[in-house]
Amino acid sequence: MLGYSGTAAATFTSTDELIGATESFLEEAVVDYLQRSEIQGRHEIRVNRLDPRLRLALCDEPLTTTLESPAQPLGRVTTRVRCNGSAPWTVFVPAEVRLYRQVAVLTRPLKRLSVVKASDLSMVERDVGQLAQGYLTDPTQAIGKKLTRQLNSDQIITPAHLQVAEVVRRGDQVVISASGGTVNVRMPGEALTEGAPGQQINVRNLRSQRVIRARVVGPGQVEVAM
Repeated sequence: MLGYSGTAAATFTSTDELIGATESFLEEAVVDYLQRSEIQGRHEIRVNRLDPRLRLALCDEPLTTTLESPAQPLGRVTTRVRCNGSAPWTVFVPAEVRLYRQVAVLTRPLKRLSVVKASDLSMVERDVGQLAQGYLTDPTQAIGKKLTRQLNSDQIITPAHLQVAEVVRRGDQVVISASGGTVNVRMPGEALTEGAPGQQINVRNLRSQRVIRARVVGPGQVEVAM
């Protein structure tokens, strides 16, 4: 019959001691990681239950704990708890570190190609360890951009859901700027294709009627190199 007398218990390292060592190590590791990464958030550490039948010799030295996997102390992690004393042993303790951050979600359904406005967004707390597709912590990262697909209300917005919205549309009257050295020329034009900032589009020079390629720099503004 298995006994749990005080004498017997004193000859083994308790599972509570293993859990405590893991929690203390992870708490320090998570705080250090968040500070180094300049990440703002709330975290929770949950250590898995260990088999109460586990029998490890009482360690005559302080236990050492290291992170076995993954590289960062977030999500599902495994720690290595080791005794380096006269009767050495090693045990692996699984745990989960949850990181809660404020992320952007939609306040209403939006169709594909809709331009996101500030009123379409709300910031809510979510466990980002579960968001494998990514997330946004700043609403300005989404405002003014178009959706690449239809999204539902309360759905978390990811970078893959967004694309830069066009600021010049086909048929728009634009100002063509051309500069080189000390020379800066401006002339009227007509956009023949639409484009977002940084994109190259076709533009008709209304003075020469020539079609040129120009880079969109803003609403109604394009530029070409001389």
